Amino acid sequence: MMQQESMFSSDGRDIGALIDGAWVTSSDSFGVLDKFTGEEIARVSQASAEQVSQAVEGAMRAMSESELAPFERAQVLSRTAELLATKRKRFSQILTAEGGFTLTDAEAEVDRAIVTLNLSAYEATRLTGEIVPFAASPGAHHRLGFTMRFPIGVVCAITPFNSPLNTVLHKIAPAYAAGNAVVLKPSAYTPLTASLLCETLLEAGMPPRFISLVHGSGDTVGSYLLDNPSIAFYAFTGSTGVGRIIQQAAGLRRTQMELGSIASTIVCKDTNLDRAIPKIANASFRKAGQVCTSVQRLYVDRKIADEVCDRLIEFTATLTAGDPRDPSVRIGPLITEEAACRTQTWLNAAIGRGATLLCGGERDRSVVTPAIIKGVPEDTSIWCQEAFAPLVAIRPFDSFSEAIDSANSTPYGLSVGVFTQDIDLGLRAARTLRFGTVQLNEASSARADVMPFGGVKNSGFGKEGPAYAIREMTEERLITFNP
Repeated sequence: MMQQESMFSSDGRDIGALIDGAWVTSSDSFGVLDKFTGEEIARVSQASAEQVSQAVEGAMRAMSESELAPFERAQVLSRTAELLATKRKRFSQILTAEGGFTLTDAEAEVDRAIVTLNLSAYEATRLTGEIVPFAASPGAHHRLGFTMRFPIGVVCAITPFNSPLNTVLHKIAPAYAAGNAVVLKPSAYTPLTASLLCETLLEAGMPPRFISLVHGSGDTVGSYLLDNPSIAFYAFTGSTGVGRIIQQAAGLRRTQMELGSIASTIVCKDTNLDRAIPKIANASFRKAGQVCTSVQRLYVDRKIADEVCDRLIEFTATLTAGDPRDPSVRIGPLITEEAACRTQTWLNAAIGRGATLLCGGERDRSVVTPAIIKGVPEDTSIWCQEAFAPLVAIRPFDSFSEAIDSANSTPYGLSVGVFTQDIDLGLRAARTLRFGTVQLNEASSARADVMPFGGVKNSGFGKEGPAYAIREMTEERLITFNP
């Protein structure tokens, strides 16, 4: 095992794990591919069981040996945001290479990451408890009581490929703002962004051992992390299947789970289509549809269904698919060619069952042109499984209740959009749609980083958003005084 000064050293060594503020390699490594060309762009050391254990032990020592004031933690996060802005081009290049992000999507990812860091810095300085109104209890009116919040312990962040910068920060930044040390395992598809981010956090002044980074697959490194009893909190974004495994292993330890989704958007007959169509198209196809809240089911009032189809096809035709480094391209590659093949297989299966492909669905290696399909049977994969691909299935409805019931019929409940000018319908949707977020006059995939974000049912539980996540990553303690 050898140390390496920077994760992008030029001497051909593997990018390694970050433990105790030093980059260390191991005997096993895996390749990172450019998602458009398929070429290997880096090799990354897979962390050993011993290295994972060292990372967790180092994180525990960091918390026991260093009690940083909230203002100091806020300064580190603010400086990280400033450094991120200066490294914008470098981060964008890596996001495009390993994640397949278009230039527009990469820029947006960096912009949002800066916001998330600054929000977390702010929350670090305003994390407070509450005054307890003892006077409400007979005979207790002389007592005083208040709560305080303390770091929960070592936080393990396990993050996905589709947002390798901002989703990572939605876990790291609130955790550190609360005073916790973090052990991060990013997706093996996109480890380079996380590595550069960790390097930037150290450059910003984060004390060594408060951030550790271990690379590898869920079956190996993920299992090592789940088996470690010293981890106090697991923050995970990914599939419902993996979420169940993590929750079972966590036992009584706390978790935050952002899991699977089949996101819906409902378009009522009074919708302002000039406003709605661009929102729906962008929400369906940005990041090649690889967003947990991407519009997959689009319910449209039958009275305007033909017009919505025509206008959506027309707008989608402006979204060029191809090389993400081309400034004119809006739809880049899927994360693997296998994912692209699966998308095409699902489309063909639905067409074979009588669905009509209105546009798109053509594949060139890992790139799939944005597809709009209608008449999809309910038992096909496109309708009843998470697609995570640039496709949207349109279904007309005759009554608002019909659309609500169908949207609620999935085992998931992350985010839903409703377009209507009728306030009664909007309030009815808010009361009856069982999703973590109900967006009125927005598509399902509209998110601001300040808002509480999380799901219900098989989409998980707990909230992202710095003000909300920081409370989940702390322990609340009651202090009473009886004079």
